[in-house]
Amino acid sequence: MSATTGMNPFGTKAELSSFFALCKPRVTALIVFTAIIGMFLATPGMVPLHILISATIGIAMASGAAAAFNHLVEQKIDAKMARTRGRPLPTGQINSKQTFIFATVVALIGLSILYFLVNPLTMWLTFATFIGYAVIYTIFLKPATPLNIVIGGLSGAMPPALGWAAVTGVVSAEAWILVLIIFAWTPPHFWALALYRREEYAKSGLPMLPVTHGEMYTRLHILLYTIILVAVTLIPFAMRMSGMIYLVSVLLLDAVFMMYAIKLYRQYSDALSKTTFKYSILYLMLLFFALVVDHYLLILPY
Repeated sequence: MSATTGMNPFGTKAELSSFFALCKPRVTALIVFTAIIGMFLATPGMVPLHILISATIGIAMASGAAAAFNHLVEQKIDAKMARTRGRPLPTGQINSKQTFIFATVVALIGLSILYFLVNPLTMWLTFATFIGYAVIYTIFLKPATPLNIVIGGLSGAMPPALGWAAVTGVVSAEAWILVLIIFAWTPPHFWALALYRREEYAKSGLPMLPVTHGEMYTRLHILLYTIILVAVTLIPFAMRMSGMIYLVSVLLLDAVFMMYAIKLYRQYSDALSKTTFKYSILYLMLLFFALVVDHYLLILPY
């Protein structure tokens, strides 16, 4: 900590920026986005403004706190990887004690907002998601098995259910379909990243699939999980949860994803793997956007 901060552990502008970075803003933004879509899909009308604001803030804070705990646990691993060695903890911008205090305070505030201003169910589901990611996945699964991202993917897939619970007080079958979509999306999304970062993961000692089973095995599994993803993304239309706007949109999105997965399997390159990873993020955002547009246009005549 710099001398200019005095007794304040979060004093300087640079340190505040470092704490913000601990929350993995881009990942948290995607999580909050899918949670908000879950809120809108849960109601035929407008989400009550106080619920929308409170749930968004609470889920964002809990997600950011979980990310900070992830940084805390993995700081030694992060220092070994080019992608992560510039993070606040490996570079010494902030220390472990500051990170722990920050993550704890942010988590408690976020969960309190959800409990008192939204509903207890949303808070408990968010807390379970927090434990699933920060503890079960980060501490136990990630260093233990190359299928860590498959098993631990449920915690990352939960945000739409959190949003749904915030509005309705329950988690219906439709909410679990949204969770299933993200659950199926996570392995091909993450393994595309792991492929072109495989040498870094090898140095870190983490048993990622490209390291433990090789590049070809990983490419095959990306293809297989993409096929599963395509099937899962058709469920909302099959269950009449969505209409033609979503169907047309998802067929186009799926076709591009399948094209990338097939090309990756047949003719691998790091550049293609990186492009596939970037597309997978755009894919999820557009898919959920199509769901909400279709949802409101579907109910418009009524």
